[in-house]
Amino acid sequence: MTAIAVLGSTNMDLVAYVPRAPARGETVTGRELRTVPGGKGANQAVAAARAGGDVLMIGAVGTDEYGSRLRTNLVHAGVDTDLLHTAAGPSGTAHVVVDDEGANSIVVIPGANGTVTSLGPGETAAIAAADLLLLQLELPLTAVTEGARSARSRGVRTILTPSPVQPLPSQLLDCVDLLVPNEFEAAALSGCGEPHAAAEMLLRQVPEVVITLGPKGCLYAARDAEAVLFPAPGVTAVDTTGAGDTFVGTLAVALGEGRPMPEALAWASSAAALCVQRPGASTSMPYRSEIDAA
Repeated sequence: MTAIAVLGSTNMDLVAYVPRAPARGETVTGRELRTVPGGKGANQAVAAARAGGDVLMIGAVGTDEYGSRLRTNLVHAGVDTDLLHTAAGPSGTAHVVVDDEGANSIVVIPGANGTVTSLGPGETAAIAAADLLLLQLELPLTAVTEGARSARSRGVRTILTPSPVQPLPSQLLDCVDLLVPNEFEAAALSGCGEPHAAAEMLLRQVPEVVITLGPKGCLYAARDAEAVLFPAPGVTAVDTTGAGDTFVGTLAVALGEGRPMPEALAWASSAAALCVQRPGASTSMPYRSEIDAA
């Protein structure tokens, strides 16, 4: 079983479903509000656990009601939460608007996630014992960089989801094995709006890149190899929240099992396609049996 450490965020998603997202200064009437456990780190942990990984979560929740719900959700998914600390104050929250086409816009308030500024001996030991480390950018950059450097020093493969997108220091990128941005993030990081050109620029900083393109699939590029576009399964999206995290968590399991990249990407794409056909983030993530059947 693939051992995966996730250094990342846990948030309670407050999801409003609306016919269309409001423009600036506009009020629209929604039809439903849901509270769903999420956070990019926790989502990737749940996705990887449901896909068959042995997953450990490193991060923090608050002392509020959301904190206990977030921890319980991870435990029920089979994620080890021994290194998910409790920090005084509120848990992180994400305020999500989902329109009738399944597209979303999100505002994240860090809460307890903002307290994770460095790693202790327990965290570095857990990373050293893993096959892969999953990172995102909803924790302070100091902790993310420390985690990546710790993984590199111990030969642990590192996958970074650069979201929410921000300028990334070379100290972090030098320790990343696989970068998985979406189309918007790839453009922001590279300065190139066209995915192939963006991938070419990003390969100057990391050895492998997967740019997720939503219903168009994903673009895989590696140094000294021609970029390849992998199509996505044709499905009708209900809610795209969590699809990218489902893709990354499932991809990590497949790579940890030694699958070739094309097979791993196809498996992860099937998982993401299942996710978008259901509402919510962590609640919509498929189990291994479902992915294999798809």
